[in-house]
Amino acid sequence: MDNKDVTIKIEHLYKNYKMFARKKDRLLETILPMYKKHGDFSAVKDLNLEIKKGEVLGILGENGAGKSTLLKMITGVVTPSSGTIEIQGKISSLLELGTAFNMELTGIENIYQHGQVMGLSLEEIEAKKQEIIEFADIGNHIEQPVKTYSSGMFARLAFACAINVDPDILIVDEVLSVGDMAFQLKCFKKIEQFKEKGKTILFVTHSITDVLKNCTRVIILNKGSKIFDGEVKEGVERYKKIIVGLSPEESRKASLTDEEILENPDIILDEKNKETSKTQTKTWKENFNENPNLIDYGNGKAEVIDYGIFNTDGKNALVIENDKEIILKSKIKFNEDVSEPIYTMTVKNFNGTEITGTNTMYERISTGKVKKGEIVEVEFRQILNIAPGKYTLSFSCTRFNEKGELEVLNRKYDALLIEILSMKECVGIMRIDSKIKITKI
Repeated sequence: MDNKDVTIKIEHLYKNYKMFARKKDRLLETILPMYKKHGDFSAVKDLNLEIKKGEVLGILGENGAGKSTLLKMITGVVTPSSGTIEIQGKISSLLELGTAFNMELTGIENIYQHGQVMGLSLEEIEAKKQEIIEFADIGNHIEQPVKTYSSGMFARLAFACAINVDPDILIVDEVLSVGDMAFQLKCFKKIEQFKEKGKTILFVTHSITDVLKNCTRVIILNKGSKIFDGEVKEGVERYKKIIVGLSPEESRKASLTDEEILENPDIILDEKNKETSKTQTKTWKENFNENPNLIDYGNGKAEVIDYGIFNTDGKNALVIENDKEIILKSKIKFNEDVSEPIYTMTVKNFNGTEITGTNTMYERISTGKVKKGEIVEVEFRQILNIAPGKYTLSFSCTRFNEKGELEVLNRKYDALLIEILSMKECVGIMRIDSKIKITKI
């Protein structure tokens, strides 16, 4: 590798897997080389990539895009079908935590074993041992066999071993959710230290918030091919469009800059014409991540027929930032005359806990009388200042009948799957923006 600033150089990288329709075909092909009964699946296709020292590269892509396969080839766990990978420096991988562990050995013994696998001398392991023990923070369990550990304790020790060997290149693949919030914070602080030292970091996660906060560059993989390589915010915007169902080509057109629009007016006009024809028949909810397992019930006097999330300029809010105002909309069709219907929206976490919500009754809004056949559009305009993460969004229409009993006309619970982003950390489930004053006395 000629350039000393480049820590990883990948050229024309491919990884193909043989796919067999029947088990006996695999056996027959092994015994009889001329007997070809397999198809090929390309996990990575003709990938070219240079990663420089000090870069924090975010690798985005849907499940099956080839992210983990790429990282496994870089770490040597998987052999490429063709192409070259050149690496300058020592790699520590947080891909498959604890793969070097022996379940019969104690935590202390596994620290030594992991260090030897990483190529450390006995003196180097001794120097790092106490730091690893304190980072894992599993108490006296460190003296017990690893097979007695809970999954959380195992992950903490494995993470501590992997991250405390002072590598030149750190590879992180969806493991920053191990442990409690305090341990996760400790992990992120360690990664911050790596960044300050100018280490190279490859960062794979489905959390867009983590990418925005930690990465200096983003690539997007789709079906094994690299379809984007560039600035973080631009890459995140394009990925957001892909995860809600736009094809890679549609997401590219939707992410063009003003300069590119001027250079490609025919593409944009063609796309607008297509979009116009789509929106004449398309519902709001089709543009979002609709939950196929939503809970739908009620007496049928009304029906929530559509819902969506929009920016203040009227565009679809595909991912929500918790410091920006958005508009949550629902459409309700009435099948009978109803007096004073109550329109609601609720945000729940994936455990089913209601995080926040409101309705027209709580907001003291009189909704009047709605006649059979009428359709009502309801807007909730607000900032969802809750912690970053994944949530569900629900809409419903209820009322209190003549007896004073709550009557559910229709509820669409957990209708949309949403992700809340934040450019800063917060404690608990709510974001608060404090004005902090510090005075030396």
